[in-house]
Amino acid sequence: MTSTDTGLRVRRRAGAERPKGFRPDIEGMRAVAILLVLVYHAGLPFLPGGFVGVDVFFVISGFLITGLLIRELETKGRVSLPRFYARRAKRLLPATALVLVVTTFLTWLTSSVVEWRTFGLDIVGAATYVVNWVLAGRAVDYLAEDVSASPVQHFWSLAVEEQFYIVWPLLLIAVGWWVARRGSARLRPVMTAAILVVIVPSFLWSLHLTGANPERAFFVSTTRLWELGIGAFVAIGALLWARLPRTFAVVLGWAGLAAVVLSGFVIDTRTPWPGYHALLPTLGTAAVIIAGFTSGRSGAAGILSRPSMVWVGGLSYSLYLWHWPLLVSADAYWDGLSPLAGTAVALLSVVPAWLSLRYVENPLRFSRSLSASNRFTLSLGANFTAVGVVAGLLLVLAVPTSSAPGSSTAAGAGAITQGGGQRDGGARTDAPTTTSDGTPPPGSVASLALVDGFVPAATEATQDVPAGYDDGCQQNQSDPEPIRCDYGDPQGEVTIAVVGDSKILQWQSVLDQIGKDEGWHLVSYTKSACGFHSGMQVAKGGPYTSCAQWNDLVMQEIVDLDPDLVLTTQRNFQALTDESDPSTLSEDAMLPAIVETWQELADHGIPVLGMLDNAAPDISVYECVAEHPDDLAACTFDKQEGIDNSSAPLFEAAAEQVPDVRLLDVRDAICPDPQTCVPVIGGVLVYRQTSHITDTYARSLEPLVKEEMVPLVEQMAGGGGR
Repeated sequence: MTSTDTGLRVRRRAGAERPKGFRPDIEGMRAVAILLVLVYHAGLPFLPGGFVGVDVFFVISGFLITGLLIRELETKGRVSLPRFYARRAKRLLPATALVLVVTTFLTWLTSSVVEWRTFGLDIVGAATYVVNWVLAGRAVDYLAEDVSASPVQHFWSLAVEEQFYIVWPLLLIAVGWWVARRGSARLRPVMTAAILVVIVPSFLWSLHLTGANPERAFFVSTTRLWELGIGAFVAIGALLWARLPRTFAVVLGWAGLAAVVLSGFVIDTRTPWPGYHALLPTLGTAAVIIAGFTSGRSGAAGILSRPSMVWVGGLSYSLYLWHWPLLVSADAYWDGLSPLAGTAVALLSVVPAWLSLRYVENPLRFSRSLSASNRFTLSLGANFTAVGVVAGLLLVLAVPTSSAPGSSTAAGAGAITQGGGQRDGGARTDAPTTTSDGTPPPGSVASLALVDGFVPAATEATQDVPAGYDDGCQQNQSDPEPIRCDYGDPQGEVTIAVVGDSKILQWQSVLDQIGKDEGWHLVSYTKSACGFHSGMQVAKGGPYTSCAQWNDLVMQEIVDLDPDLVLTTQRNFQALTDESDPSTLSEDAMLPAIVETWQELADHGIPVLGMLDNAAPDISVYECVAEHPDDLAACTFDKQEGIDNSSAPLFEAAAEQVPDVRLLDVRDAICPDPQTCVPVIGGVLVYRQTSHITDTYARSLEPLVKEEMVPLVEQMAGGGGR
């Protein structure tokens, strides 16, 4: 995405010439790369692999930067690091700062307030070129499932390049120093060996991580260095490529360009990336660059060197910076963009891109005063970085952090019993319209008018989770290995295996305390978005194979553990009827999968206690509350629809087919009104991500859960160990 002095100068000064060694065909390849990215991000369906444009940029950047450094080493015998970094600073940082400031404003204007902190920190990460690691962490963070696309997500590739720019000159300087000390050594062969030391391990690591953790592999620098290294390898071999026969170069150039374009059509988001699949666009780009040394304009270089392609290529860095924040902001403002609307926004991004190139980038980039002082240029670059950091921090500071007076003693679910209403088992048997003091009962829609504050703040809801997450007790979606965590009383006479997805983990704080009180040893096995059953779920658009593998391994551990009972619940209520076809999701497949697992446990003499999942909202409740703090009634949802959209009906049906299965039902303590579920009860915000409840509200349910659960456990476990 970045460029060297081969870039386009708008309204070139009179008498100025193209920089020495200017390659218009490479500028044209930049145009191809940015057009691939724009079409893909606009949402046009015919180019599902347009994201490969970023890989094209990587190869180009590796080639140009390495060529620049080699020429300096060969002509001057040294590389001036201050000069190198100063050139990068004045080329990249002014436009970056401008885009980040505008992005901060657009995010504040269009995004939900609950995302300001996350996006503000993303902007800080973008300004300091570490956002790829931030996004890599989020990609495997289940708690980040509700986070929208970051307005600076595209900066991940810029961060990879900048990290390369920090390390790569140091490596070349070390090579130059070593060659200088050994007069018989030749610079380019030694550099070839050095680059292979980078390319080969990075490529092998990319293969491994793409298979083991593709979400993380996409963003981290270590899986991408080999792509920049391919460009560097091409630059090192420049003297060799200059001797290629022209006919061969013409064929090579067309083949390379075809490979790049083809990759945009045959690759899609289901393709594990980068891995070996990334060889197609990267080697294709390398072939185009190599061919351009001798093919002249009779090959692919002829098309790529056309003025229109060169113009777009010269604008590519600015276009890349501007198009994504505009698309994300438009998508948030209009609650979704059609492919046609996305295309319009992408095209409109040419305007700010050209303006910033003309009036911000080039005036500073070609400033003689800046060129005369590396120290001043680096200082100016640091100030531009600080501007981006401050912009992001301002967005973080803009997040409201309100709480109710006396919020530390908020009753939560305790207000339900305090407020009146009979209880029989886990459910209310009546729905009083007022309490004994004449106020609306807690949990009713009318009670929301009396709410003057609550905890946690809606902007903090996603962090209000049980300790199991920090304890590392939930396995991610990539790895199949079970993670065991022990809670409650480790010496307890009753052992309970707590198994399932995040919906069972949401009860960890409550179960831990009850276990300590009752002398239960709780053994936890949980995996992100993976229920405990023998079926095949879907994750990220494909069969959730690691979930199926995890289930097999967990079943083995439970059988070996031989607990007094298994406690389980889950969010998902659909599985695949055809395990190889993600379009065959059905409740009809999930029911027998649950029955099969429960029956297998029963055959081993292990009883099952199924916990009925709470009603699932059809909105993001905490986001709604953040946007409507004075109109909480706008954030309610229909109770029956919520039940229908949960796994509870499936658990009830499964329990009828497996003898001795018992069900634990505390749903009416989460949604006490017979018709409508509300967002705040007893001064506590009830919901966080999707249908999960906040840990604060879960803790307030402890007496009610204990009241329902203890008799069931005593009955199923025979009063203290089987």
